[in-house]
Amino acid sequence: MEWDHEQSHRAGRAQARSVLTFLLVVLVALMLYREVRFWFGGVHERGALPRVVTARGDLAADEKSTIDLFKKVSPCVVYITSLSVQQDLFRFRALEVPQGTGSGFIWDEKGYVVTNFHVIAEATAANVTLADRSTWPAKLVGVEPDKDIAVLKIDAPTGSLPPIPIGTSADLQVGQKVFAIGNPFGFDQTLTTGVISGLGREIVSATRRPIQGVIQTDAAINPGNSGGPLLDSAGRVIGINTAIVSPSGAYAGIGFAVPVDVVNRIVPKIISGEHIEKPGLGIALVDDNIVRRLGLEGVLFYAVTPGGAADKAGLRPTSQTPRGQILLGDLIVAADGKPVRNSNDLYRVLDSHDVGDRLGFTVVRDDRKVEVQVTLQALP
Repeated sequence: MEWDHEQSHRAGRAQARSVLTFLLVVLVALMLYREVRFWFGGVHERGALPRVVTARGDLAADEKSTIDLFKKVSPCVVYITSLSVQQDLFRFRALEVPQGTGSGFIWDEKGYVVTNFHVIAEATAANVTLADRSTWPAKLVGVEPDKDIAVLKIDAPTGSLPPIPIGTSADLQVGQKVFAIGNPFGFDQTLTTGVISGLGREIVSATRRPIQGVIQTDAAINPGNSGGPLLDSAGRVIGINTAIVSPSGAYAGIGFAVPVDVVNRIVPKIISGEHIEKPGLGIALVDDNIVRRLGLEGVLFYAVTPGGAADKAGLRPTSQTPRGQILLGDLIVAADGKPVRNSNDLYRVLDSHDVGDRLGFTVVRDDRKVEVQVTLQALP
């Protein structure tokens, strides 16, 4: 009896396996049938013709204006390739190799080109490619790193150098349409559109100084757009596309442009070789991180320029003894009536004044607040 019971169990299991195998085979067959029917089961009809094209009608007014804007302004936008020198150890010669790309725009018919400082900051040379695809070696005219502005010069024919129309950034409004033309990821003459998302923003330049009054836009700006123009609906430059906020390094809906009013003030000085005067105190700042580690809020400095503004006002620098002990000097906590919590706060105050202005500073000296008057000097 036990043998019969075990034998019947084995028979049942074998039957179940057979049923399961059969079901799997049927399922696979159905899948194969559907795939074969999809790829090879179509019904053909001889003499089939293309569909009649539906008449589109006229383009919308805003489409026409965008197309006209691109046609008018795109010849003014250039593609910049920064170059660096590398040594060919096998042939004992120096090679210029591409290092990065960016955008720029033609300032005037003499061949001056405006771009971002960070586009050419690490370069030993640069090439500028015009809209007609001709490429020209560029000379560096000058830079203003604190505002991320650089000016190049190319010796191209006047006829291929249409100057870009210059607008103003003083009367911009949030919600205005804007257009960006540049070379994102090397795709030259790319147009993106958007609106002004915010005004009066602040970003940090390559020199770590804040750039104030920056334009925020949602027009797509990606690597390679840097240095290109941000335009209003009249096709005028209102800013230089400079930076993006993105966790991935690509477009994420927040881009920034340095206002054209700043550009229009600085570029002529660079072209004419004028020294761009920046007001300062003649001090060397202690890093903000060190100040915070000391449990302080404000600005410390560890040196003053002999005969400079701070020196003349009697400001005392922080110093260090041979044994490493820190002797705190004056801690700047306010300037021109505004709180100073870190170096950016100090730069904001200084950037809003001119060389020769007399400012009031509040410093903490020997655990008490002292008011000091300083006449701002021109930084070298």
